[in-house]
Amino acid sequence: MATKCGNCGPGYSTPLEAMKGPREEIVYLPCIYRNTGTEAPDYLATVDVDPKSPQYCQVIEPKDIHAKCELAFLHTSHCLASGEVMISSLGDVKGNGKGGFVLLDAETFEVKGTWERRGGAAPLGYDFWYQPRHNVMISTEWAAPNVLRDGFNPADVEAGLYGSHLYVWDWQRHEIVQTLSLKDGLIPLEIRFLHNPDAAQGFVGCALSSTIQRFYKNEGGTWSVEKVIQVPPKKVKGWLLPEMPGLITDILLSLDDRFLYFSNWLHGDLRQYDISDPQRPRLTGQLFVGGSIVKGGPVQVLEDQELKSQPEPLVVKGKRVAGGPQMIQLSLDGKRLYVTTSLYSAWDKQFYPDLIREGSVMLQVDVDTVKGGLKLNPNFLVDFGKEPLGPALAHELRYPGGDCSSDIWI
Repeated sequence: MATKCGNCGPGYSTPLEAMKGPREEIVYLPCIYRNTGTEAPDYLATVDVDPKSPQYCQVIEPKDIHAKCELAFLHTSHCLASGEVMISSLGDVKGNGKGGFVLLDAETFEVKGTWERRGGAAPLGYDFWYQPRHNVMISTEWAAPNVLRDGFNPADVEAGLYGSHLYVWDWQRHEIVQTLSLKDGLIPLEIRFLHNPDAAQGFVGCALSSTIQRFYKNEGGTWSVEKVIQVPPKKVKGWLLPEMPGLITDILLSLDDRFLYFSNWLHGDLRQYDISDPQRPRLTGQLFVGGSIVKGGPVQVLEDQELKSQPEPLVVKGKRVAGGPQMIQLSLDGKRLYVTTSLYSAWDKQFYPDLIREGSVMLQVDVDTVKGGLKLNPNFLVDFGKEPLGPALAHELRYPGGDCSSDIWI
């Protein structure tokens, strides 16, 4: 059954059973005001996504989630079968790189300690996923918080300060047993095993290299990785660098392990791939929802291996969408994809200053699960620029009972 915290969550016996679950009615999104000019604490927004509700597409319950904590730069959380919550970290309290994991009591949220053995943290951290039937966890890395917190500096890439490795952990012994170097794999961020708990493979999105890498278990028990998707950079004028990467910032898999989705935050497109053959993903859907290369913007595309012309700006319900597709979440049945447009406030400020002034948005995309394909729902828009205290930046999306990017079966 799916791991869950205490008695919460539906506890579907298999991923395929979860696909038969009820339609989502609310979505939780953490929102921040940092770098926006508004002095206010972070908060948790509850958004109504029930088309039959009179509050459809509205923030219905903001909750203050600001609290003092000595833990540093936390990112991904997963529930464990032990009744604990495990959270990855990017660094220590001084902002240096440290890829460790914090354990919390699932009921009281009391800090219980670290998951890894003392002194056994990875050099850098970000995301993780575990697969107990194979006694394995794999973690990713971005950069030390001191490197990325004020924005992106190309010199830091040349200096080797951004991550390019996956760390394979022994799930029972809580220690690193293998380090995988990624070819064309700078900044491996989000990682996903296939949902089938017997599967010994999955995918990771490498942001700066704009690649999707497949990792898999060998017959001898070691792990390997191979590039299976490459988003080519675009030669541009009027941007930070002469070439613009797609910048893959989020990925997820449908619960039946048929489709892979990811977002190109800079290029501005969402993509859907059929992964029936995981070694040869096939592009089945693509949709532009903003981005840095839209017509009429400051960036001119000089050479493009994929597009014949720059995409049109996206306008939904009269609002021009700032930013690009970033965090994504799929409905349990795989028919609706939700997306937000903010990455990290300092990077938002650098690459999409309109986001800081106007706030981010939440959009919904209809998914063709038969032939493949993505189509924007023109009637769905949550505008976080209209929040009571001022424009806010909404980030990841979560359902109350579990979803495609948090549930793990054991």
